[in-house]
Amino acid sequence: MTPDQIQLVQSSFSRVAPIAEDAAAIFYGRLFETSPELKPLFKGDLFKQGRKLMTTLGVVVNGLKNLDAILPVARELAVRHVDYGVRAEDYRPVGEALIWTLEKGLGDAFTEETKQAWITAYGALSTVMIEAAYPDAVSAAD
Repeated sequence: MTPDQIQLVQSSFSRVAPIAEDAAAIFYGRLFETSPELKPLFKGDLFKQGRKLMTTLGVVVNGLKNLDAILPVARELAVRHVDYGVRAEDYRPVGEALIWTLEKGLGDAFTEETKQAWITAYGALSTVMIEAAYPDAVSAAD
């Protein structure tokens, strides 16, 4: 990611942080609307899950300038999610729901440039997570 993209992601997330609970509810609503097969993966309290999601997202966003610090944590998180039943292909609808949520939540402030920065950030992070969680699938695809 470029420094400008990092700045766009961080500044746009700072606008979402104050409405994190609402953003999480919108995210899960969209995710389950577009990918209802994922709903059984979320067995606990969605309100608590939403808080965890937004907290984790905040840590990642704030750590974009120091990826060496956040990537090990992201890898561990990905490996844990395998035990929850998450598959490599589940990362795509999650990313789409995230981008959609940001677009709805930020309105006109979610410019095309900001959208592309988020797509780049999520793409990079999800690639690292998929590679950590599914090394056999990744090596088979090579």
